[in-house]
Amino acid sequence: MEETILDYDLKEKEEYIINMGPQHPSTHGVLRLELCLQGEKVKYLIPHCGYIHRGIEKMSEKLSYPQLLHLTDRMDYLSAHINNEAVSLCVENAMEVEVSDRVKYIRTIMAELNRVASHQLWWSAFGMDLGALTTFFYGLRDREKVLDIFEETTGSRLIQSYIIPGGLMNDIHPNFQKRVTEFIKYFRKKLPEYDELLTGNVIFRERTKGIGVLSKADAISYGVTGPSGRASGFHCDIRKIEPYSAYKWVNFEEITYTDGDTYHRYLVRMKEMWESLSIIEQLIDNIPEGETMLELKAIKAPKGDYYQRVETARGELGVYIISDGGPQPARIKYRSPNFSNLFVLDMLSRGHKIADLVAISGSLDLIIPDIDR
Repeated sequence: MEETILDYDLKEKEEYIINMGPQHPSTHGVLRLELCLQGEKVKYLIPHCGYIHRGIEKMSEKLSYPQLLHLTDRMDYLSAHINNEAVSLCVENAMEVEVSDRVKYIRTIMAELNRVASHQLWWSAFGMDLGALTTFFYGLRDREKVLDIFEETTGSRLIQSYIIPGGLMNDIHPNFQKRVTEFIKYFRKKLPEYDELLTGNVIFRERTKGIGVLSKADAISYGVTGPSGRASGFHCDIRKIEPYSAYKWVNFEEITYTDGDTYHRYLVRMKEMWESLSIIEQLIDNIPEGETMLELKAIKAPKGDYYQRVETARGELGVYIISDGGPQPARIKYRSPNFSNLFVLDMLSRGHKIADLVAISGSLDLIIPDIDR
């Protein structure tokens, strides 16, 4: 009997190194986490990236600005419109040209629809990660309506390349305003279902409250932005700090909490969907007339360094261009939010059970191609 108890104690102290991924449902992409476990608890983890590295930044140095725009769709593909907008704004600022107010309105509406669709998919998968399979059906049901709107105007559902330097690929579809207005009415009735199904669920709260706490100081230190940073009290919404496109003309709230745990990272995204609907509603009936594309002889950034940042669904995306005055960038660098957000996972998971790691990882809403690029 004594020997059995002794063996049990020894096993509790043993360390196990196991791989989670690169093909694992809860990593939401091709990511390998090397886990050191002590019993059921995570002692530490090491993320291994690079499985889908494509060299987007190096490839961009051989492409013109309108051509490289198509590669940005493939980084955080759930923020494709916003990625396109970041590059377009950086090039337009370098060229010292300004698009029409019509373009600014449409870009902002598209960006917020993109944010809603991204948060819908995150909510769907996050619930499923924690055993609530129904959320996946509810979320995808509603997301389809946004993708239908995208398809009608841009011809594509996921990666559109619709926002380009100088304006838009084409004007909005005649049905656009009507369908967007219908979607706002529809989704405002559906969002309370999300709370009823998951937010108020006792098991869900027990699995997320007080789990994976990120302090404000650590969020700033690691450069964690977006909903994950704001849940820790870090005011980092670029739409508020440096308004671009039509954000300076709309009223909306930057959602922040100070708790910094998995549950409050969840709450930030839930409330951001309400705010996105409000932003779209303020703009959709007031889209001004005007041109949708500037007449530019050539799209070239003058010699110099240029930087532009925007707020994607996952945080701050920065575009840094070094130009020698040619039609393509001499160097280009993307500051992607997912890279910074991934590397707090080790700190947040230490001491928690492996099942909690799934909840913590899901609350960071990682998109791996944005990290690997």
